[in-house]
Amino acid sequence: MDVNQFTESLTTYLQEKRRLFHQTPELGFTEYVTSYRVMEELEALDFTTYIGADALVPDERYGVPSQVEIDEAEDRAREYDVPESFLKQVKGGLTGVVAVLDTGRTGPHTAMRFDIDALPILESDEQNHLPAREGFRSKQEGRMHACGHDGHTTIGLGVAQFLHDYQNELNGRYTLFFQPAEEGGRGAKSMVAKGWLDDVDYFLSGHLGIGDQSAGHVAMTSSRFLASAKFDVHYQGKSAHAGVEPNAGKNALLAAASASLNLNAIPRHKDGATRVNVGRLDAGSGRNVIADEARMEMEIRGETTELNQYMMEQAKRILQASGDMYDVETTIDFMGEALNGVCDQEWLTILPKANEGNPFITNFLDTIELGASEDVTFMMNRVQENGGKATFMIFPSSIPHGHHHPGFDFDEYSLKTAVSTFANTIQYLNKQETM
Repeated sequence: MDVNQFTESLTTYLQEKRRLFHQTPELGFTEYVTSYRVMEELEALDFTTYIGADALVPDERYGVPSQVEIDEAEDRAREYDVPESFLKQVKGGLTGVVAVLDTGRTGPHTAMRFDIDALPILESDEQNHLPAREGFRSKQEGRMHACGHDGHTTIGLGVAQFLHDYQNELNGRYTLFFQPAEEGGRGAKSMVAKGWLDDVDYFLSGHLGIGDQSAGHVAMTSSRFLASAKFDVHYQGKSAHAGVEPNAGKNALLAAASASLNLNAIPRHKDGATRVNVGRLDAGSGRNVIADEARMEMEIRGETTELNQYMMEQAKRILQASGDMYDVETTIDFMGEALNGVCDQEWLTILPKANEGNPFITNFLDTIELGASEDVTFMMNRVQENGGKATFMIFPSSIPHGHHHPGFDFDEYSLKTAVSTFANTIQYLNKQETM
């Protein structure tokens, strides 16, 4: 059976796995159910798996959830029959899985990354939304796979099936990263810090859905990665009666509101694109009470690391000044980041040659502009620093709504396009190295 026939044989498997993961979305560093299901699949395929502190460096994680959130997630995992032995190893939000298959024969080290986390979004229950109509909508209200990571996890398992079945025809070593907490740029750095990528020759990753093209297209590289930084901001003031003694209060709500408006007044920069967004603001306790507390979740982005640094300095200045203006205490917590990244151009030659005759690919595109941030850049940069070649592919799909939308979905045909692309490329690189 050739690689493309093998991929076709996975059709039902890929759809079933994707829909299973879609129903149990988990936020970053709480992906207990997802991690356990991934590990079970991989161990049945003769991979050596690493979890918990064996997979990542705990202190290198960004934006770790509160203990309350972690406890709730661990209790929820028990409801899904995740064993205590597993939960003990990943306790405290040490989620994600690294899997290694070593052929025992001399050859390149190839690594691939698949992100597994979801978003805090209430999924649509409209009948024109396929997951709702077909009965695989999220079972966790307020959490949703609204960015395709359920598909990414599934693609990773499809690639694992290929590596297992074809391992006697391959040489070298293969490492798969099922990475937690991509959203917010929080998880990749902790896996990089473990040293997994220090000797990688080839690194591949990708994303579903981005772009206007239909399923079957493949962008061989991505461009315009935006560097990014994420912050949680806490303003602590003093409550008072809004009618009797408003002068005795210190209004944290006004500090946060002022910051929200003035952040958007940061001058754009001549050297490239910049972004700022306040995604959440919670403040106050009642209409007749001076708000003593306000919390913000915000981010900045820049087309280069330097532009991101510019935005960071300006944002911190405004956040602090807004607190000072209303005489409230200001705390700024760093919650995550993503770096600027560049794909190696060699992939523009490698991928078409590797996938000649691939029936699941309609057309190759040289690149698609991402225009967003991805912490996969931590992995790409580490590989490139040590002489390896890295790319981040895009597998477009006709999507009814954009990413991070309650009605987001993708064409499941893209799963076969992605798995076959990875598999054919692995086989091609293996042959080139042994010639």
